[in-house]
Amino acid sequence: MASPSARVRTWRERYPALVSRFRDSDGRTPRHTFFFPGEEYDPARFEPLAEMVEAGLGEIEVHLHHDGDTRSSLREKLEQTLAAFAAHDVVPRRSGRPAWAFIHGNWALANGRPDGRWCGVDDELSLLHELGCYADFTFPSAPDPSQPAVVNRIYYPPDDARRRAYDFVDRRRAGDAAPPRRDRVLLVQGPLAIARREVQGRGPGSRREAHRVSSLRIDAGALDAGDPPTAARLGTWIDQFVHVDGRPEWTFVKLHTHGAPEASASMLLGPPMEAFHEALAALASQEPWRVHYVTAREMFNVARAAMDGMLGSPAAYFDYETPPAARARRQPT
Repeated sequence: MASPSARVRTWRERYPALVSRFRDSDGRTPRHTFFFPGEEYDPARFEPLAEMVEAGLGEIEVHLHHDGDTRSSLREKLEQTLAAFAAHDVVPRRSGRPAWAFIHGNWALANGRPDGRWCGVDDELSLLHELGCYADFTFPSAPDPSQPAVVNRIYYPPDDARRRAYDFVDRRRAGDAAPPRRDRVLLVQGPLAIARREVQGRGPGSRREAHRVSSLRIDAGALDAGDPPTAARLGTWIDQFVHVDGRPEWTFVKLHTHGAPEASASMLLGPPMEAFHEALAALASQEPWRVHYVTAREMFNVARAAMDGMLGSPAAYFDYETPPAARARRQPT
């Protein structure tokens, strides 16, 4: 097993070469969002990722594993994480304070596990917003018990101070007379589906000829060595039709991975991911489809623009509400 520093070097060396071959409908290369675990911060491991932010290859957001916290102790951990990240100029600022996205370790957002492990703070979403978090990207988590009752949605909870606040939806739509809220964390889900999995099997009889066996499984948009992205999975994710209520023409596909372990990195930086980007290019070549590579921040901004009733290309709204970090703005135009 490689050291954490070696794992980061692998991404720093191989990711730029991988994405340089591909372009979306706006002529942009793929952009990876690194949700870095705050409790594992090490400036020597963090800085190579910050260099990729500066090169326009992605952005860095907040990931945190924690357990048994109070509101006060969690606040301290998050403030320490934000200060460490900000030292690399990768944290945007909005209205004079940090602006950031979040993924909760072990999916235990808002103390959402039945056993109360890996969190401890019922009103976590309210605290996140107080500290400048604009969106949470934790879910889906099925089959984990933290999985929300709400699926395939982009939405605000009506009350962010309650435990498992994400189980409830404020149903305001794009174009409604009431303005969309900005006083809490937006919940941005990825696709969740019951999908078919085809595996190689063996037929009956003496020759036991190989054949394809189809079975059902949960597809929560997770990418790993044993379940890489494919053109078939892309179709499944698009079919879940994740969008802002009232703006169905903009479909969001948010995927997640644990990209550092060697097996996953080999897949994400190798032929399976190359084939996936080729599938996206094929989709973009078909009218009326257009494909846009976005970071988590840019996805949030497009969702906010949709809620405000904006029209046209999503590319016009990548910086709509939350600007890029100072490090990202250094890149050549």
